[in-house]
Amino acid sequence: MREKHSALRKAAPSLIAILVGFIVGLIIIVATNPSAAGEAIPEFFKGPLVNGRAGVGNLFYHAVPLLLCGLAVGFAFQTGLFNIGASGQFLIGGFISILLSSRLSQLVPSPLMWPLALLSAALFGALLASIVGVLKAYRNVNEVITCIMLNYIVMYVVNDLIKRLHVYDQLRNTTIAVATHVPSMGMDILFPGTIAGGGFFIGVVMVILLHFILKKTTLGYEMKGVGLNRFAAKYAGINEKASIIKSMAIAGAMAGLGGGLFYLSGAGTAIAVANVLPQEGFDGIAVSLLGLNEPIGILLSALFFAYLKMGGQAIQTLGYAPELITIIISFILYVSALSVLFRQLLDRRTKSPIDEGAAKAHAATPPAPVAGERGDHNPEEKGGAQ
Repeated sequence: MREKHSALRKAAPSLIAILVGFIVGLIIIVATNPSAAGEAIPEFFKGPLVNGRAGVGNLFYHAVPLLLCGLAVGFAFQTGLFNIGASGQFLIGGFISILLSSRLSQLVPSPLMWPLALLSAALFGALLASIVGVLKAYRNVNEVITCIMLNYIVMYVVNDLIKRLHVYDQLRNTTIAVATHVPSMGMDILFPGTIAGGGFFIGVVMVILLHFILKKTTLGYEMKGVGLNRFAAKYAGINEKASIIKSMAIAGAMAGLGGGLFYLSGAGTAIAVANVLPQEGFDGIAVSLLGLNEPIGILLSALFFAYLKMGGQAIQTLGYAPELITIIISFILYVSALSVLFRQLLDRRTKSPIDEGAAKAHAATPPAPVAGERGDHNPEEKGGAQ
């Protein structure tokens, strides 16, 4: 019972943030177009449910990149690092998966091609993030600065390589379409008509894996210890440099895998040759923050953000701008940033009189006398002295 109460108290700030975000969203819907508000509000809350089972399946499709990028940010947060480079890692992972699929699809059987492409995407995402980890570990370079610079380096390099390596569709100004895609893994049977594939199941496996690493392994304990205090961890015998690099590599692998899953989803998604970073990487920060940086919380947060995005798409036909969802998400983030304040207020309200009485009694109890101080009468010491 006490564990359930503790979990609810921990999740309360996120729930409050969601409530405030919905209230702000309703106000904006009514204020911007009062005449259509009566129809828009139900459509917004229905979101994916408007299209029945296919819509629910599409919800899982939209949640996959948010989930993996959220895990990339959240895992780094858990180990004391801010991985703001998820956009670049996502982009390089997606590009590598498309490149390999276009070059090797005739040589490698399809059942082996998509796992190979996804593993390569995760590997390149890990390598990119490892650069950040190495600079942080050995030169103490701030990871935020390194991530931001690498994001733009990757963006321009990928734009150039798309043309140089002839995976460029000039008519659409995007990468070419590839035949390789992640199999549906039964999603087409569960949700007929959906564009979702098996990427969501792979994302859930990653959630379980990261939760296990953080909570049940020595590796996770060491990485969290280094995040709390790298100098104390070093004093305790932990290789703090290796731990930082491993943490960033795992985080980058998640974002790279997310890029591979997104572009090999079979929905015809391609990389646009433009000087714009993928939004999914930055959305991952919001997903991680709302999910309290916990893998399971990030899974729920990703589904919620996907639900919001689909709700926003549903009311665009009624004249509402797509920026409406961005505003709602922004308010949710601002309120989530006050989570410490909310938690303190809830702690004060939920503290029982017994706990308060025990604390007062503990404060009123005089400290025990220290041996050797004046007034310490030990018969054995007296006898020995005599």
